[in-house]
Amino acid sequence: MAIFDIFFFVVSVIFLGICYVKKKYRYWEERGVPFIKPSFPKGNLVTVGRTEQFSYMMRRFYFELKDQGSPIGGIYFSVKPVALALDLDFIKTILIKDFQHFHDRGFYNDRNDPLSDHMLVMEGERWKNLRTKLSPAFTTGKLKLMFPIIKDISAKLVACVEREIVKDGDIDLDTYMSRFSIDVIGSCAFGLECNSLNDPDTEFYRMGRKAFYETGHQAFKRWFATTFKSLATFLRFRVTRKDVAEFYTGIVKKTVSYRESENVERNDFMNLLIQLKNKGKLDDDPGKSVGKITLNEVIANAFLFLVAGFETSSMTMKCCLLELAHEIKIQGRLREEISSVLRRYGNKITYEALSEMKYLDQVIYETLRKHPVAGTLARCLETDYKVPKTDVVLEKGTHVFIPIMGIHRNPDFFPDPDKFDPDRFTPEAIKSRHPCAYLAFGDGPRNCIGMRFGMMQTKIAISGLLMNYKFSPCDKTNFPVKYDPPSRLLTLLGGCWLKVEKL
Repeated sequence: MAIFDIFFFVVSVIFLGICYVKKKYRYWEERGVPFIKPSFPKGNLVTVGRTEQFSYMMRRFYFELKDQGSPIGGIYFSVKPVALALDLDFIKTILIKDFQHFHDRGFYNDRNDPLSDHMLVMEGERWKNLRTKLSPAFTTGKLKLMFPIIKDISAKLVACVEREIVKDGDIDLDTYMSRFSIDVIGSCAFGLECNSLNDPDTEFYRMGRKAFYETGHQAFKRWFATTFKSLATFLRFRVTRKDVAEFYTGIVKKTVSYRESENVERNDFMNLLIQLKNKGKLDDDPGKSVGKITLNEVIANAFLFLVAGFETSSMTMKCCLLELAHEIKIQGRLREEISSVLRRYGNKITYEALSEMKYLDQVIYETLRKHPVAGTLARCLETDYKVPKTDVVLEKGTHVFIPIMGIHRNPDFFPDPDKFDPDRFTPEAIKSRHPCAYLAFGDGPRNCIGMRFGMMQTKIAISGLLMNYKFSPCDKTNFPVKYDPPSRLLTLLGGCWLKVEKL
């Protein structure tokens, strides 16, 4: 009898489980929303991390659903229904018009883990207050103060490439771009001279790569924490590696303590964070105090600089050079602009000179169109929400994803989308398109706060390299670009091999 009872119980649990999954997988069908057919247990995430990078997968879903007459499509993360925004007007509504309903990203953050409690994942008023406090740190005046730091690191990058050419004209620029980015972040955000361009074994660089490249176990924990956020919060999940958290927490605490005790000031982001911590405002800000930030917020947002700026900038520079190597006329036109502008500034790269390099802006924008490093935007609904011009009501807590990579490769918005054409970003061309057809930096109140810093860093590096070297494909060049499937943001598969010649 006991055996029968156990058997009956097991069968009942399996039966109820099957019924539950089937009901969950009818969610979008019952609402009349076109959807991608899921399979248990991963839903529509079967290929992600194995054969497809996440944003590339979302691009595929976008093209499968976009012509079915609905502003949204349905997908499933395991058994969790997720909405995919398909219509540009609806995307504009999400990011701008009805932002009050979509202001959170829905990512997991643990306040017991200082590194994960930063502005990227903060919610509601906490995000709004911190954004207000940090925004003055990215004004033109503050960027100009950090310009010389980045320029000096760019000179080291050029020198490193020079040394490598002597050994072999075919160079894998992958590691050099990454080390350049980490040196910029280390100097501007943490106040450290990392020098990883000359010594790739520096601990700051090694820990930076650990922070960005996750093991399968860490990726599962992050997925679980985002998909089952309430349970992860209850269990107090830590998504940041312990050794990474201890390393960067220790660095920031030591830097803050040293600067405060010795009255040391430096023209970097860390100095601005310390001013906000101690005074609630920046020293040269005539406005009233917006409230002090805590030491943990200093730690978290210095680390955010690393998370948001490391692979984004280095990947953009690598893809830019790969595209220019295959478009010699565009490379020549860009080099001529750089040379022409710099002649007016005594052949010195200055902030004002970079501001005049409009074609360089277009080249970088086009790079980010083809290769949007953050290829998907996420938002989470704060209330039940009726999708405009439909009868569909999205429930509170529903995640809505915006497939940037798909939109950027849509021939309706960008004809011949696989072609690299910077003239898509002339003022006239931009004006002729829907404002949400290009979302490399997001849009609306929660757009990328560090956009201008990232552009400045990229422009300094690209202009310095093009003034000294010519880039062309070699036997080891992987092109068209392929992306590493397990990566959270777009990263290159097969490196960035190019033939580099001294001019």
